[in-house]
Amino acid sequence: MREYIFTSESVSEGHPDKLCDRISDAIVDLYVGRDRDSRVACEALATTNRVVLAGEVRSQADVSSSEIEGVVRSAVRSVGYEQEGFHWRTLQLSNYLHEQSVDIARGVDGQGGDLGAGDQGIMFGYACRESDVLMPAPIYYAHRILLLLSEARHRGETPLLRPDAKSQVSLRYREGKPVAATSVVVSTQHDESLSSAEVREMVRPFVVEALPRGWMCGEGDFHVNPTGRFVIGGPDGDAGLTGRKIIVDTYGGAAPHGGGAFSGKDASKVDRSAAYMARYLAKNIVAAGLAERCTLQLSYAIGVARPLSLYVNTHGSGKVDEARMASVLPTLVDLSPAGIRDHLGLAQPIYEVTAAYGHFGRVAEADGRFSWEKTDLVDVLRSEVS
Repeated sequence: MREYIFTSESVSEGHPDKLCDRISDAIVDLYVGRDRDSRVACEALATTNRVVLAGEVRSQADVSSSEIEGVVRSAVRSVGYEQEGFHWRTLQLSNYLHEQSVDIARGVDGQGGDLGAGDQGIMFGYACRESDVLMPAPIYYAHRILLLLSEARHRGETPLLRPDAKSQVSLRYREGKPVAATSVVVSTQHDESLSSAEVREMVRPFVVEALPRGWMCGEGDFHVNPTGRFVIGGPDGDAGLTGRKIIVDTYGGAAPHGGGAFSGKDASKVDRSAAYMARYLAKNIVAAGLAERCTLQLSYAIGVARPLSLYVNTHGSGKVDEARMASVLPTLVDLSPAGIRDHLGLAQPIYEVTAAYGHFGRVAEADGRFSWEKTDLVDVLRSEVS
């Protein structure tokens, strides 16, 4: 279609599922920070004043139950939960983490020291020129609205807003380019003293700031807390689980998803590390000017180091043959789990910060966080495929 509307949603760090993602990633950081070869698969469940951990760990790190409890409470506290039905200090924690299966361990360790994939699966990466960070515009602006609200809350500027929130942005596209918002939805937990009108006016400036100038939708299409009240929130209002927001974590539905969640997994799990690599490669292709859009797929088998397939699709926007790009990429980057881990520096405690506002479209940090957002392959890509 020459003109259409596309919608994406985001959820804040206080959303019950995102809180569980943060807890799981904090556990990964705890282990990997002490032993870079730690194997962690940590799931979390949160409900009224209770957090449950389950999963498998293999590590040389000496980590006590009290340290794990401390990490969980710290994660909940940092989000801002100090409400009667869910408080970082009084919540009950049940820890069911146990030793990794020896069958999985044998496959991952591989033969001859070559790290095998932690599971089978397919992973997608995507990049496009709809935003400065080469992300689809709807998910980028949906994240930005909530991030601005969160930053203001943590600075104490909106003391009557609470951690749990969601956003949804619908954008009109013309000739494949976003031009305006047709509707915006924001639901945010708030103190019971606030009226619906007060919450609406409190939220409005953050939406206007997040969107490009002139993109704000009309009043009738700007929805804030459509039910009229959002006082009971967080795990006290709705149970949370690790890994339930995989579309929020990636491209907002604008690109395929392999189905595997990221949070709670160390870099041997290709659900996470190969998805990071796929984004890295797709982003560098677009940043190099080789395409306006790029979808890239990798596939793996458990215990097998090398990917089974590599697929590149530039959606008719490519300036170089896709088969040529697919043949060049494995010569530039080692696509085995160990190669990905080393190239992107994934064997370090960099994961807790990824748990909210998307794993992609972020800024690569000097300490290694969001390394997959770097565009350091641009020059060599241009050289090799020209």
